[in-house]
Amino acid sequence: MITPDTKDWTWVLRAPCPECGFDAATFTREDVPAMLRANAGAWREALGRPDARERPAPDKWSTLEYGCHVRDVCRIYLERLRLIRTQDAPRFPNWDQDATAVEDRYDTQDPRVVADELIAAADRLATALAEVTGAEWDRTGTRSDGAHFTVDTFARYFIHDPLHHLWDVTGERYRRR
Repeated sequence: MITPDTKDWTWVLRAPCPECGFDAATFTREDVPAMLRANAGAWREALGRPDARERPAPDKWSTLEYGCHVRDVCRIYLERLRLIRTQDAPRFPNWDQDATAVEDRYDTQDPRVVADELIAAADRLATALAEVTGAEWDRTGTRSDGAHFTVDTFARYFIHDPLHHLWDVTGERYRRR
């Protein structure tokens, strides 16, 4: 049984992640699209492994389940970015990632299809982030739990998720290239 993640991960905007090595202070917001595309490409290899469906422990997601999650995070963040860019200080609808994993049967999806969908979703989000310019970086939005973001902090916070989850499945710490 997977225990729902209830941590407030916004701390990664202020300090390096001791697990995956992510440090939001080591890159610019304009770097995020390229970082996302590179990360998405690495998921194809991870999802192509023969053991992609296997959980390493009963309480830890499989590579497939993490891949589904990262795909869906990209989709959710594309919509949230659209809201920030088109509305004044929107409040994002709640998203229960754990309920989505169960309802959408992450464990039964085809890893090759998930890899294609993840890469496509990441590319759409990377393209949208690359279109952000000037004062748009200062536009704001608020998550349903009250966490407040500018587009800048939104992008930096977001990119930790796919990078961290790739570490979850490969054990390779994030290194700025």
